[in-house]
Amino acid sequence: MNSIIIAWLFEGQTSRHTYSSSSISKILKEASLKAGIRKLVIPQILCHSFATHLLEQGTDLRNIQELLGYGSSKTTEIYSHVSNRYIEGIKNALDGVFNDST
Repeated sequence: MNSIIIAWLFEGQTSRHTYSSSSISKILKEASLKAGIRKLVIPQILCHSFATHLLEQGTDLRNIQELLGYGSSKTTEIYSHVSNRYIEGIKNALDGVFNDST
């Protein structure tokens, strides 16, 4: 069985070509208008949302960095400021110490 690896979220008319950034922006704008979305919808918002959801599902920041193609971990770290569930899910290491001693 031949498996095809897709390297792009939005493939072009042939499998090896991608859409231009202006084409993706135009597609998103038209789709958001059809859906009645009045807020600004741009590719960066989709990327940001995708990364935030991955983080909230427990995906490591380094893996998100690789998936998004970011060269710097600093770029990826902005998503950790957005994800409240990620922060709320962190357990205080001292809680176990105090709970065990009582």
